[in-house]
Amino acid sequence: MAEKLFTSAEKDQIVNAIKSAEVTTSGEIQVHIENQCKIDVLDRAAEVFETLKMYQTKDRNGVLFYLAVGDKKFAILGDGGINRVVPEDFWENIKNHMASLFKEGKFTQGLIDGIHQAGEALSTHFPYQGEADENELPDEISFGS
Repeated sequence: MAEKLFTSAEKDQIVNAIKSAEVTTSGEIQVHIENQCKIDVLDRAAEVFETLKMYQTKDRNGVLFYLAVGDKKFAILGDGGINRVVPEDFWENIKNHMASLFKEGKFTQGLIDGIHQAGEALSTHFPYQGEADENELPDEISFGS
């Protein structure tokens, strides 16, 4: 179910949004989608964050968009570096915007908008480092069970 929520073209649009957002920042964005979340959604997002080794970025500036499609739950989780510099309600504001699009069935657009908003914050606080910058984490969407 998780992998079938998006068409191949929509998955490409999401990956392209990640790549586009990361062009202007040393930050890293990942999307993980699975069917169910049996525990608190933020706790599960933290487990996925750990599994994907997102904490290993040099500047601790990774952002995870986690979706449990069968349970209609999602979370955005930023690492310590980005959380230190964005306003306290930053992730909640992005989440609210995404939720309004999700309610309209616009899942791809919701993710793309959230990715772009996160990318803007990352580029402000963690600008692209030129030749020294490396893509520390994969841009592809990961899927769980």
